[in-house]
Amino acid sequence: MDLASIIGVVSGLGFIAGTILLGSSLMLFWDTPSVVIVFGGTVACVFVGYPLKDVLSLVKVTMKVFMFKIEKPDTIVANLIEISNKARKGGLLSIESDIANATDPYLASALQMTVDGVKTGDIAAVMQKKMDMVKEANGTGAALYTSLAAFAPAFGMIGTLIGLVQMLANLDDPASIGPSMAVAMITTFYGAIIANLFCTPMANKLKIRCGEEISNMNIIYEGVLSIREGEHPKLLEEKLNVYLGSKPKDGGKK
Repeated sequence: MDLASIIGVVSGLGFIAGTILLGSSLMLFWDTPSVVIVFGGTVACVFVGYPLKDVLSLVKVTMKVFMFKIEKPDTIVANLIEISNKARKGGLLSIESDIANATDPYLASALQMTVDGVKTGDIAAVMQKKMDMVKEANGTGAALYTSLAAFAPAFGMIGTLIGLVQMLANLDDPASIGPSMAVAMITTFYGAIIANLFCTPMANKLKIRCGEEISNMNIIYEGVLSIREGEHPKLLEEKLNVYLGSKPKDGGKK
């Protein structure tokens, strides 16, 4: 669970609600037609702008913002160094148990190809393709939220214009101008909240998540190819510690 995302959303909504309550009731800021035009219009634009499969994947992508667990890079490095030492001493077949114990499907698949004797170039091609697919999936999710951040304020403005037109059509009733203007402005309020509290931050978080995933996959990519080529574990350690931005860890030495 990503506490930062949850704290951000809850505190953001809390600050907005608290500010409203200091001067009025929350119900003053609720208007059903405004909700329909902003939320409905924004969703409709996403359906127009993206393939159905991408739109339907939005729920799964959103989970990465709030529910995301990723292995620490130094743990991956230490594990790969251990596997490298085992392979160097007992041969590639000796690492079969590590395939069953691997919690990362990307690592398990790469190690299986290594044990099966697949050529290094073929292993590299498959692993690279999988990385590209992860980049594409995360990139699409971030793009969806970036688009939502643009559509929501636009439909907020459309709702405001609709409200203003309706207000101007009833100028013969001065008492209704104030309440009508307030309702007209609420759609802009909704659009701003959706864009700035939810969509833009979520798009940014997904980009960060993508970077973390790809960084870990690059570590595994380098490690597995090094193991397949029979490189010395010390050389592997030096290569992988570049990703950690630190000196070799004692835990990775044998």
